[in-house]
Amino acid sequence: MRRVFPIAIIAVLWLTLFAGTASAHVTVSPAETTQGSYEVFTVRVPTEKESATTKVEVLFPDSVSISRVQPQAGWSYRFDTNADGNHTAIVWMTEGEGLKDGEFGEFKLQGKVSDDAKELVWKAFQTYADGSVVEWIGGAEADTPASVTKVLPGTGSDGHHASGAGHVLASSSPNSGYEGWLSSSAFYVALAALAAGVVALSLTLRRRKGIA
Repeated sequence: MRRVFPIAIIAVLWLTLFAGTASAHVTVSPAETTQGSYEVFTVRVPTEKESATTKVEVLFPDSVSISRVQPQAGWSYRFDTNADGNHTAIVWMTEGEGLKDGEFGEFKLQGKVSDDAKELVWKAFQTYADGSVVEWIGGAEADTPASVTKVLPGTGSDGHHASGAGHVLASSSPNSGYEGWLSSSAFYVALAALAAGVVALSLTLRRRKGIA
């Protein structure tokens, strides 16, 4: 029983560190979409340095056609295109101080997922005011992983319209940005660890009170 108190502390510290690491990544939501669907994608960019984030570049996966961008106050943007005129990437640049340490920004894109897509891998480059660049292009186990959107098989009815240009769209997933991380399985594992730590701490305190 004497070891319960240290275990509780470890559980709480683990949750704190885990949550901080998970939330520090550049992510694109929703975590899942459907083949052939029109989707609103949200790029969430946190700043985790004393230097401010001043530029964000996102490369578009081959299996999605991005057509529109939602303007972001304080930021300008430009699309990169290929020889066919299709959008291949977007670069957002701050018009002010940028995103300071402890802040985050959300940038929205609209596009159509291809009918044969399996997953969307979003590679991103985050530039800080001090000139450093974090390349979010690695695999799932990397320190700076690229965000991945899982693509589910299409139903044959949703999203197969003549054109996405004139559609008024809302994000089809409630799991965007920080809320998307909260609904992930990782969060519930961390929450269970915290609950176990709290219970263990309570039992220890009761035992010590009884001995006293």
